[in-house]
Amino acid sequence: MSRNAKIAAGGVAAGLILLIWLPWWAALLIVLGVPAAAYLALDPAQRRRLRRLSRKEIGR
Repeated sequence: MSRNAKIAAGGVAAGLILLIWLPWWAALLIVLGVPAAAYLALDPAQRRRLRRLSRKEIGR
């Protein structure tokens, strides 16, 4: 299994566990809030680099 597939499988597993233990709105808030907070924690140069890399991979 590739690295990205392992990360995706872990994310799905974590989401399912959160849905079981928490109300759906709290789980959704965590699942959407953590990546958004991580992105906002980057400085502007890191954000530009991240956007440039994702665009380059889309064009492949």
